[in-house]
Amino acid sequence: MMFWSDHMSGWGYAGMVIGMVLFWALIIVGIVALIRFSTGNTQAGSIPQFPPYTESPEQLLATRFARGEIDEAEYRQRLGVLRGAAPR
Repeated sequence: MMFWSDHMSGWGYAGMVIGMVLFWALIIVGIVALIRFSTGNTQAGSIPQFPPYTESPEQLLATRFARGEIDEAEYRQRLGVLRGAAPR
């Protein structure tokens, strides 16, 4: 160790500091990447992509009516709104 302190210039110390900072940055990035990979979260903060609608609003309304989620009066009223007619 005495050899280093006697013959090292200012650039040698700067190189050691830069090397140590890069070393710890690499360690931290590796840990973060390992955590993301292990949890399966590869796109942190992104909006989930949903498939586009394949049914029209009228088809969706008919499906809800067929399942019994809405009654006939509500079905007709909503269908009229969708088609642009004034609700009764």
